[in-house]
Amino acid sequence: MQIDSKTTYAQSSDIKSRTYLEYRRDMKKKAIAEYETRDWLKDLLSALHKGNVTVDKAGGDARIWFLRKGGVTREPDFIANCNGTIEQFEFQYADSADLTYYDFKDSKVGKKEKGTRIPYKDKKFVYIIKPSGQYALIDPAWIMENGEKGVVAAWGNAPAYRVHRSKFIPILKNDENLQNVVQLINMKTTLLNFAFDYVKLENNKLSGLLQGVIDRNTTVGIIPKDLKSFYRVCFIIDKLQETPLNANAWLMYLLSFYDEKMSLYQMAQLVYCLDFLYPKVNLQKNELNAIISMIQRIKAYCQALDSELLSSQEEIRNYLFIVNLLEDLIQDTIFYYNSNLEPISKIFETIGHLKAIVAAINS
Repeated sequence: MQIDSKTTYAQSSDIKSRTYLEYRRDMKKKAIAEYETRDWLKDLLSALHKGNVTVDKAGGDARIWFLRKGGVTREPDFIANCNGTIEQFEFQYADSADLTYYDFKDSKVGKKEKGTRIPYKDKKFVYIIKPSGQYALIDPAWIMENGEKGVVAAWGNAPAYRVHRSKFIPILKNDENLQNVVQLINMKTTLLNFAFDYVKLENNKLSGLLQGVIDRNTTVGIIPKDLKSFYRVCFIIDKLQETPLNANAWLMYLLSFYDEKMSLYQMAQLVYCLDFLYPKVNLQKNELNAIISMIQRIKAYCQALDSELLSSQEEIRNYLFIVNLLEDLIQDTIFYYNSNLEPISKIFETIGHLKAIVAAINS
């Protein structure tokens, strides 16, 4: 599978088979690769240009990895300043080393002028093959010259230039430093997938409870002023793709459940509800301040934990799920509300003992 870092939910051909959270997971996989690659690209360009180079994420992507309200940013993935010269880069990567074709969206390769597509001269593509740790820096003109026009099903049948492997493989280069970057990308992707299993397990748990009402004559309780009940209601409404009529009031009421002595599972419930309700409202200043304060408390809660002491995979999953949504909320409030929260520079930077947690997950 190859990833174009600007593929969006609406463009995907398998939109009907993916939930919104699965879409977020896939968008975040791309963002993990981008943010972990940025420093490597800076070092590579510094060596090529033999001077001072800065590399920054561009546009909205500099602060956020998916747009809750839809749409897609049109800026390049990276903007580099190479000794005063600005260079733009589109970023793509492949999870497989044996693709037959390497694809590039035609709209990113060139601009149409009077019915003819002219290759961009002010940008390049940086393409990484994860399994082999190889890369290529590619000019759009080369892609046009060596690619075949076609469509890519994984991108919603978007028109693309498709470069056959017989032409693409020879331009790849090796870099030992890239191997370390790929290892980190793979570890963080493992954490991401493990964290998102939380929702699937909660689906199964709630389904079992509801089926028990019929099969075993048991009851499912939903009572007022109780976090577990509040969470169940939000979970069900979320699955119904509905919005509470009094979402603002619900959001403020949710904050009253916070307790610094909460268990990891209780905190995961609270953060799920916060992530569900937050985008459903247009926050007023006092509401935004309350949300920011709560985000800061949740972050402090996570930082106070010694992740090496988590005793079970369930605790690890709850912890990762909290951090996963917490970092989304931080970036989201910065992007949409210009909050003064410290931005996340790399995904899962909030957690400690990265390698130990990955080892525990794989044990």
